[in-house]
Amino acid sequence: MIATKMQTAINKQINAEFYSGYLYLAMAAYFRNQGLDGFGHWMELQAQEEISHGMKMYRYIHERGGRVVLAGIDTPQEQWESPLAVFKAAYAHEQKVTAMIYDLVELAQELKDHATFNFLQWFVHEQVEEEASADEVVTKLEMVGASKHGLFMLDRQLGSRGSE
Repeated sequence: MIATKMQTAINKQINAEFYSGYLYLAMAAYFRNQGLDGFGHWMELQAQEEISHGMKMYRYIHERGGRVVLAGIDTPQEQWESPLAVFKAAYAHEQKVTAMIYDLVELAQELKDHATFNFLQWFVHEQVEEEASADEVVTKLEMVGASKHGLFMLDRQLGSRGSE
C-alpha cells in the first residue's frame, strides 16, 4: 500500500502532467493559427507524451492500492509574442516539472518508499530528454533569428517528429 503522503504528492503530479499536456495543446493551437503546422505537430506530440506520463502515474497509484483523486486543470496561456517565446516557455516549464519530479524522489526517500523511488527514476531520466529537446529548439530558433526561410526550414524539420 502506498503512503497517503506519497499518494497525495503523486496525485498532484498527475494534475501537473495533464496541465502540461493542456499547455502544449495551447502552444500547438498558437502555432497552427500562425500557419506553422510543423511546430504545431511537434507540440501536439509533446501534449500526448505528457498525458501518457500522467496516465503512467495514474496506473502506478492503482497498482500500489492507492486512490487517484483528480483536480481541475488550470487554463493555460494561449498567446505568445513569437515561436522563440513559446519554446522558451516550454523549456522553463520542463525545468519546473523536473524540480517537481525531484521533490517526489526526495519524498520517496524520506518515506523509505523504495518502490516509488524506483518508479520515479524513469521520470528523472525522461526529464533530461524533455529539457534537452525543448532547449535544442530554443537554440535553433535563436540561430534562425528573423529569417523567414530559416523558420520555414525549422517548421519542416519539426513536422517530421515521430517519423524519424
